[in-house]
Amino acid sequence: MSNAELSIDLDAIVANWRALDTASGAGTETSAVVKANAYGLDIAQVAPKLAASGVRTFFVATVDEGVALRNVLGTGPRIYVLGGHSPGSSKKLVGAALSPVINSIEQLTHHLEAAPGRDFAIQLDTGMNRLGMEIDEWAACAELALRAGPSLVMSHLACADDPNHPMNAQQLAAFHHMTDGIAVPRALSATGGILLGPEYHFDMTRPGIGLYGGAPFTEATPVITLSLPVIQCRDVKQGETVGYANSWTAPGPARIATLQGGYADGILRALSGKVTLFDGAIPCQLAGRVSMDLLTVDITHLERDPTELTLLGPHQGVDAVADVAGTIGYEILTSLGARYTRAYAGGVV
Repeated sequence: MSNAELSIDLDAIVANWRALDTASGAGTETSAVVKANAYGLDIAQVAPKLAASGVRTFFVATVDEGVALRNVLGTGPRIYVLGGHSPGSSKKLVGAALSPVINSIEQLTHHLEAAPGRDFAIQLDTGMNRLGMEIDEWAACAELALRAGPSLVMSHLACADDPNHPMNAQQLAAFHHMTDGIAVPRALSATGGILLGPEYHFDMTRPGIGLYGGAPFTEATPVITLSLPVIQCRDVKQGETVGYANSWTAPGPARIATLQGGYADGILRALSGKVTLFDGAIPCQLAGRVSMDLLTVDITHLERDPTELTLLGPHQGVDAVADVAGTIGYEILTSLGARYTRAYAGGVV
């Protein structure tokens, strides 16, 4: 039995980037966030396609991710490292020509000492209380930092996926207060912020989840399809149980398909007994628990035994599955396992 197949449409990722790029004006650069191995879809496939389509700036989370991306893209694109510049990372950061996003006075001091003259960005905390300099820290070091010539000053919205949340306007006002008048490009918005409107766009936007077909970009072109092969089908009698802990009991005579795929492949155990798979457009209910390598699905209503069932595809995207699991599409994407056979459409030409 071959592995389950994860199909990834690189052209759809580009289409989503172009749509988000079009949402802002010509004076706003649209970068691409490819952290966490391009949200689980393989940075070595995704990043060259985006670069060939016009992306000039990329964001990753860590220095090691940045080194991997530089090895993929070569010289040219700017690569920002959101985690910044910490002691011990300087050799890799300088060697790969990475641009750290400085998050504190301590990081700023280290960067100016360890990599003088090297490109960097600055992150300001406008209310999220996660990364970035707060207003008093920024006031204390702004003159020094700006004199050193950062290429970008940025912040990050906490509630952009909720357009009506008052935090959005609060952070926008704070960002203006902290940055108006500086002669440095500014960035505030990821996918959700882009959708809030032009006042949130500034000089650069940083779409991430929207590139890969996730909310809040509800108009995104679907990117992935995950189909799981059927290993075996069996009849069970009324009252018989299926799977660990007898968690599903047949309400009548039933036909059960056992599929290759489980929580070792990123199919979250929280989906047990709740998620739907599809035979074409026909829904089929998971019967029992998600186990490490296997799923059991009720196919009693089908006219014939299927060879595969689809978990992610045209009838159910990552956010729908996330809702069933009580999580978000980001976790579904970044949990996709290494055992899948990955098929890419629309590679770089």
